[in-house]
Amino acid sequence: MSNNLLIELTDRYLNGELTPAERLEFEKLRLENAEVNSRIDEHIKFTSLLKGYGEQQALKHQLQTLHHQLDVDQMAQDAVEKPVWIVQLWRNHHSKISVAASVAVFVIFSTLFFSGYFAGKSGNGYVEMKLDGIDKIKQQVKLQGNQINSIKNDIIAARPRVMGPGRFSGTGFALSANGYLVTNYHVVNGGDSVYVQNAAGESYHTKLVYTDAKYDVAILKIDDPAFRALAPLPYNFKRSKTDLGENVFTAGYPGDSLVCGRGYLASAAGLRGDTLMYEISAPVNHGNSGGPLWDCTGNIIGIIRGRGAELEGAAFAVKSKYLLKAIESIPADSLNSTKLAVNTTRSTMNGLTWPQQIKKMRNYVFMVKVYN
Repeated sequence: MSNNLLIELTDRYLNGELTPAERLEFEKLRLENAEVNSRIDEHIKFTSLLKGYGEQQALKHQLQTLHHQLDVDQMAQDAVEKPVWIVQLWRNHHSKISVAASVAVFVIFSTLFFSGYFAGKSGNGYVEMKLDGIDKIKQQVKLQGNQINSIKNDIIAARPRVMGPGRFSGTGFALSANGYLVTNYHVVNGGDSVYVQNAAGESYHTKLVYTDAKYDVAILKIDDPAFRALAPLPYNFKRSKTDLGENVFTAGYPGDSLVCGRGYLASAAGLRGDTLMYEISAPVNHGNSGGPLWDCTGNIIGIIRGRGAELEGAAFAVKSKYLLKAIESIPADSLNSTKLAVNTTRSTMNGLTWPQQIKKMRNYVFMVKVYN
């Protein structure tokens, strides 16, 4: 297929202009041809960069327009002739002006660190649930909505779209008490440094020990001198299959706080019969990627991967047996004589209620922060 034709198909795909049959063939092509899929990914990233640059230029234009609207000379004259009015204005609106200035400074520094916002939809039909910096900013902007609405009525202000910094995050959880963790490969892929943060807000530097793109698994090791070994893990890792309809539970960091969910095992396979995955009916949000999926007896049965691009309410998890296979494939020299012993025999959460299990789990689930 020529490069021009491939670019045209990719643009139509991104714009939603393909027919259902064409879309199916396009996704099949991506799955079957790694070279073509790589070229498509590059074009998508390039398109995103162009879009981001355009929005950055629009922001610059808005700020320039705002500057021209301000009559600086008149403001200076008023400040001399009417000092009481200036004092009154500051007393009435200083908090709102401060918020506006903070937003403007945040926008400027965000654009300086901007490195592109890439959609989390992979070529195999799964929507990856790592949390991009833009999602975090949207959450912060939403919380400040009331303040911003009041600013509109008192001062002239542009409302630029805040661009995301080159940082994204997901979830990980402990494999052993001595600092080995697991998350999704797609969460850490492309990052230069990775930190993890526990439920108490304490952050630790980690090193990347092993990755397996096929299973979407990444093994991390906390190598921070401030880290102290965890208590023995309360859960174990299940090798055998789990029955359909069984209750399952999730924990992850779609925001700054741990969020837990519950649902049931809907299918023993993922999209298009993908035996690597379980399909579950449970709430999964951006930031949940890499989080644990466990059953009512405290067995880890999977790692949250994402949700279906076109299936409402469906989420997917890599089966724990593939995690164990990845661990067994780690070269001995990658462990640097630090033993990685995974519990596959006994869970101390068996018989506990869901709230009791969460209390046990929370100290072993981490926010994964990736910087580039």
